[in-house]
Amino acid sequence: MFGLDGKKVHQASQGWVPVYADETQRLSCMSIGFLLGSKNDSVVWRGPKKNAMIKQFLQDVYWGELDYLLIDTPPGTSDEHISVIEYLKDFNPDGAVIVTTPQQVAIADVRKELSFCKKVKLPVLGVVENMSGYICPHCKDCTNIFSSGGGESMAQEYGIDFLGRVPIDPAFTMAVDSEGSSAYVHSFRKSELFPLFQGITKQLTQHLDPTP
Repeated sequence: MFGLDGKKVHQASQGWVPVYADETQRLSCMSIGFLLGSKNDSVVWRGPKKNAMIKQFLQDVYWGELDYLLIDTPPGTSDEHISVIEYLKDFNPDGAVIVTTPQQVAIADVRKELSFCKKVKLPVLGVVENMSGYICPHCKDCTNIFSSGGGESMAQEYGIDFLGRVPIDPAFTMAVDSEGSSAYVHSFRKSELFPLFQGITKQLTQHLDPTP
């Protein structure tokens, strides 16, 4: 999505320099994918090696001045989540954004993530319901093929902010696939999903920095 395939991480005196996704260097990215010989290589690591890499990403990357540091984690409550919380505990992270799909089998797993956040005293900033319906590329109607409202009802049950629903949009997928090499981040504002993500982001930024 960032159009960063084939990019490499460089070493500087301050540490690893992240890869920038835009000319103004306002959006930077760090991924283990930059360290692999091929993007098709798998990472077959046990817990200790994964944890050491997470620690390096947090401590040895020269991020510079940041507005926000977003950490995309795999689903569940595995070693990666525990390591991130452990290494960031002295920095008081703002919290977690929980992403779920609407069907009950997914909600059951996400409840465990909410329990995890509570145990490690990580605030939950809100819930996003992903794959919430399918937008027909012809008539633009949205059909709830995976049910709907599961994420919102769970948020209400736990007293958590519901940030919004994001439907499946084939046009979005096609744009990412066709424009990935030229960085879809530049043309994302033209996407029909842009207002949805903008609304989610606005809620989060107001929560994190309520001053006008």
